[in-house]
Amino acid sequence: MMPAGRWNKGVAVGVAVLILWVISALTLAGEFDPARHDGARALVEELDARGLERDWAATALRRAVMQPDVLEAMAGAAERHLRWDEYRAIFLTPERIAQGVAFIDAHAPAFERAEKAFGVPPEVVAAIIGVETAYGRHTGSHRVLDSLATLAFEHPSRGDFFRGELAAFLEITHEQGVDPGSIDGSYAGAMGYPQFIPTSYRAYAVDFDGDGQRDLWANPVDAIGSVGNYFAEHGWQPGEPIYHEAEGPTAPPAAIAFNRTSPPYVSMVELRETGVVTEAALGDDQKVIPLALETSETAWRYRLGRDNFHVITRYNHSHLYAMAVSELAEAIEASRSLAPHRLEATRSEREEDA
Repeated sequence: MMPAGRWNKGVAVGVAVLILWVISALTLAGEFDPARHDGARALVEELDARGLERDWAATALRRAVMQPDVLEAMAGAAERHLRWDEYRAIFLTPERIAQGVAFIDAHAPAFERAEKAFGVPPEVVAAIIGVETAYGRHTGSHRVLDSLATLAFEHPSRGDFFRGELAAFLEITHEQGVDPGSIDGSYAGAMGYPQFIPTSYRAYAVDFDGDGQRDLWANPVDAIGSVGNYFAEHGWQPGEPIYHEAEGPTAPPAAIAFNRTSPPYVSMVELRETGVVTEAALGDDQKVIPLALETSETAWRYRLGRDNFHVITRYNHSHLYAMAVSELAEAIEASRSLAPHRLEATRSEREEDA
């Protein structure tokens, strides 16, 4: 007969092994196994009707794992609770500005081609990638498959939206021969250098280096062209300003709705009547996006967004985000302009290589 202590130890080991086996089995089966999950099964049927292999889609969903922290993260985005000065400090750092200059220099031919093709200046494209992923350094630590499955089937209000993103993600990875479980991204399912969500990836990603793949996960050249294409498709106006500086009352006047991320919607004559003015040469009928940026608990800064500001908000529906991109782009360009001899040398080297 086995001694009690040894028996207890053996039982404990056996139970531990059983628990690990159960956990492993559950992970392999997945919470979103189409055989047991109605929503996953319906998605497989839909994708099958659109030409995606049924078994492949079912296997992919079976591997998806529920991530409660993704749902928590969705409720706590920085744009929702930070003042402008706090939000700005995250992105307008000397390191990110210097890295933006270096990123443009490293991929100068791609930036030049993108500007010619889409009309978007290099510093703006670089600023988007800089804000999103620090130029590809931080593309996300969540498995996109897990994030999108969790949001598609568990989010209380936006499940339908994320269901569409999950479907697009599975189609993209299948078409490009990529393991859907191998892609990491943001908690919301955004991917690669520019953090495109899957439907944007499908609609706006371009093969900018001509290698036959639209690869935003590992190819910075494709990312540069794709951001330029995204902006052009959303109405970027080459050569036009993004915003103008303005001045106004100590507190935003209640008669004006500030910070809406919609096309310019308030005329200058309306703004002037409330004390918001600018030195920019704008006529009375010129419409702008009035911006009131909180810089402390008692101070505000006024700016007037133009059509290109609205285009940036199509990338992320936050006026703080669009302003951070705008200021980072300005800082990158200012830093580049301080080194004309370096830029000229870089240009000469490219011409010699050509």
